[in-house]
Amino acid sequence: MTTDLAANETSTWDTSLETSRSMHVGALVFAMLLPTVATLLYFVVLSGSESMKVVYFGSKIVQFAFPLFWVCIVQGRKLKLARPTSASIVSGLAMGAAIVAVGLIAYFGYFKSSPYLANAPSLVGEKVADMGLRSPLVYGLFALFLAVPHSLLEEYYWRWFAFGQLRRITPTLAAMVISSLGFMAHHVIVIHQFLQQGWAITLFLSLCVAFGGFLWAWLYSRSRSLYGPWVSHLLVDCGIMYIGFNLVKWNGG
Repeated sequence: MTTDLAANETSTWDTSLETSRSMHVGALVFAMLLPTVATLLYFVVLSGSESMKVVYFGSKIVQFAFPLFWVCIVQGRKLKLARPTSASIVSGLAMGAAIVAVGLIAYFGYFKSSPYLANAPSLVGEKVADMGLRSPLVYGLFALFLAVPHSLLEEYYWRWFAFGQLRRITPTLAAMVISSLGFMAHHVIVIHQFLQQGWAITLFLSLCVAFGGFLWAWLYSRSRSLYGPWVSHLLVDCGIMYIGFNLVKWNGG
């Protein structure tokens, strides 16, 4: 049995399971909770310590290796890569550009000068320094990593694995909602730590993340390709990292 890493090989979802349903559900619960638990550990508990980077990269290795272990070893499936389709790429680019445009308009038009981001420059600057991103060049390199390979890994994790495996045991809409909420969960911690404002703005921005995850799950379900969600996610991450760059007062400036 083979499963396509970028697109499903059939026009219908395979609902036959290689394991018991309880094992399948357990793997999904583990996959959707791991990023949140890891984020709480390295972003809150270990914030500012040297162990933060070790835990961060270690958790990412476990997170992104688990789907391959589960699919290839436990389920016994073989992977293959699919070629990108122009329709998927164009849809992803259009969706990503629209999300970035709305985000930048909201940021420069209201949020930048609002009370919600009053403390953001110093708080974001502290977190950026904690992560070792102490210069615009290092920040830019990290942003490039986050926007390109990391966004692909997140799409592989949340859309190909979490949504794809959920879709085998739940209706499409339910799989979209559940996987999007799982995708949102660790962002609640990140947003709250960066802004340290009331929960209203944290939940609002977190729900925006969930909505983005829902749109990418919808695009993946519609196109059966990861390339579209990936380029959309890539553009959005670039927009977010640009806003972060704009917030930080580099070298005390």
